[in-house]
Amino acid sequence: MDAALSGDPDELSVHLSLVQRDVEIEGALVRVHCHCLAVDGNGKVQPTRLAEFMRAALVDYAVPKSKLEQARARDIKYKSGAAMSQLHCNARNTFTDLDNSGEGGELLLYLLAERFLGFPQVLCKMDLKTSAQVHFHGADGVYATVDNNGVLNLFWGESKLYDEPIKAIRACLASLAPFLTEVEAEGSKRERDMMLLSDKADLGDEKLTTSLRKYFDRTSQISNRVKYGGIALVGFDSDVYPKENAAIVESTIVAACKAAISAWCKQIGNRIEKENLNPFEIHFFCLPLPSAENLRAEFKKALGLA
Repeated sequence: MDAALSGDPDELSVHLSLVQRDVEIEGALVRVHCHCLAVDGNGKVQPTRLAEFMRAALVDYAVPKSKLEQARARDIKYKSGAAMSQLHCNARNTFTDLDNSGEGGELLLYLLAERFLGFPQVLCKMDLKTSAQVHFHGADGVYATVDNNGVLNLFWGESKLYDEPIKAIRACLASLAPFLTEVEAEGSKRERDMMLLSDKADLGDEKLTTSLRKYFDRTSQISNRVKYGGIALVGFDSDVYPKENAAIVESTIVAACKAAISAWCKQIGNRIEKENLNPFEIHFFCLPLPSAENLRAEFKKALGLA
């Protein structure tokens, strides 16, 4: 599974600084991780640079891993970059220019899942879109690990970018809950994604992918060895950042975030209880921002969709 991961994990810290990780929620299997925007040498945060970093990961996120391997092999064979360049264009064209699109948050969730947690994406849903003007249905991402007992831990992803933390937390966990709590049945919210996983799950290696897909074969006993969890990301407006163009040192932002974490965790804990999510392993990312709407706009601008 580790071989399916993409990208340099250290590059994430160029744009996002870790405030605290693995903060526990009493009575739940939740681990809260908090990041803030990194501060440059001029005492500024750079959401535009973060958006450009996200754009650089388009191919990794939006193209199935097996297609990436084929393109790399072709470019090496012909000493070219044409195949990968074409994939980047194809990936960009799957993103929507609709207002209030959540696709930037979904890509950011992907980067944190793969490069921070080390959980590879196993279903590339952007590649399944039939139109750039619609969002894909189901979870915002599907990630997986396998434990030492051969149990597949399947993590459903949900992301929300809002102006207030409490609204983001409420909406994110309300969207995530059905994927974890609904009974196994044809009408469950996750069923469509499970069907896609049985046919479209992709780790970039034929042997690994074949082994993974067996977990989603309802005629196989191994399909009973799947355990559900969640990865949640909330980005929200926060006053931990300086107003307008004032310079600041990163330690000041980190200290302000640490002071606010207990309040965010309390809100998370309340919603976990409300949605009956206490028994499920959930990694919950909090990302305070100068403006969630501005990050959404900068991402669209970076893609040339503004």
